[in-house]
Amino acid sequence: MRKQLLVSVLTALLVLPAVYVHAQTADEIIERSLTAIGGRAALSKVTSRVSTGTITVATPGGDVTGTVELYNKAPNKSRSLVKIDLSNFGLGQVTQDQRFDGTTGYAIDTLNGNRDITGDQLEVMRSSTFPTPLLQYKEAGARVELLGKEKVGDRDAYVLQFTPRAGPASRMFFDAETYVLMKSVVTLNVPQLGTVEQTVEFSDYRDVDGVKVSFRGRSINQLQSLTIALTKVEQNTPIDDSVFSKPAQ
Repeated sequence: MRKQLLVSVLTALLVLPAVYVHAQTADEIIERSLTAIGGRAALSKVTSRVSTGTITVATPGGDVTGTVELYNKAPNKSRSLVKIDLSNFGLGQVTQDQRFDGTTGYAIDTLNGNRDITGDQLEVMRSSTFPTPLLQYKEAGARVELLGKEKVGDRDAYVLQFTPRAGPASRMFFDAETYVLMKSVVTLNVPQLGTVEQTVEFSDYRDVDGVKVSFRGRSINQLQSLTIALTKVEQNTPIDDSVFSKPAQ
């Protein structure tokens, strides 16, 4: 009887580690991430967002600063309006206003010229559903694959590859303990610049109406580095669709 009991105990001990090291699936990580930032129910109630803050751009001549306004409206309308004072460089105030109406994109750019947004940039805008493309990614025809674990700074992170129905895939890094999104990396072919690997780091998550929002983002590529620090975020504010449209000529 004792021998049978001992065998049973040892068998149980051998089984326990298998439970603890059970590999999570991509779907499980996504669900934990959605829960970490408020949960499906709360996220589904967010239909729009208006964010304002400051932007700091690193340049060879020193940092330059300005203001940023971000507009988002479900399912995927977006606009980013950046104004930077480049008077020290003899360029005055520069405005970069990128608009996406859910189908087409347009950039008003006083530095590089106005233009239609095309190619990879346009496809990324189309697949960036609000408030997060992970909420209904399967319905949108996207695929997600778990690539493993990597370090982001001193934190362990699960790495998921997000492949939309059209456009470039991105790698998304989720904190292995808190499950919030820490970083995303995507390679874009930009007509004016060529191939660009864009890394965006997310931090300073704060609760806004029951949903956690990153108030600090750092964007890095081989051409420049910039940091956005939000000071105000308002959700479910009415936004007229004209805000996202190409201005009438």
